[in-house]
Amino acid sequence: MRGALPGALLLVALTGAWAPALADEDAIQLRDGSWRDLTAARCAICHSLDYIPGNAPVLDRVGWQKVIQKMRDRFGAPITDEEAQEILDYLAGSYAAKP
Repeated sequence: MRGALPGALLLVALTGAWAPALADEDAIQLRDGSWRDLTAARCAICHSLDYIPGNAPVLDRVGWQKVIQKMRDRFGAPITDEEAQEILDYLAGSYAAKP
């Protein structure tokens, strides 16, 4: 039994089964707009870009602002104040719920 565990761990490592499931970020294309590349780069550090269009129907500018602030405060997203404003402008212009 002692030899089985290292062998099983090696098998898991070799098959890649240990790796988290990642979205194919190349297939996710955000809408064109100013600050799209910045938004994609900062958001994809922590989660799939699917989050953006998936939440767009329920988030307006104020909602996106709260999300950005939460990502910074609670999760430590590396976003400067200036970048936060630019990302907010992009999300509110391209992915905000219609009133």
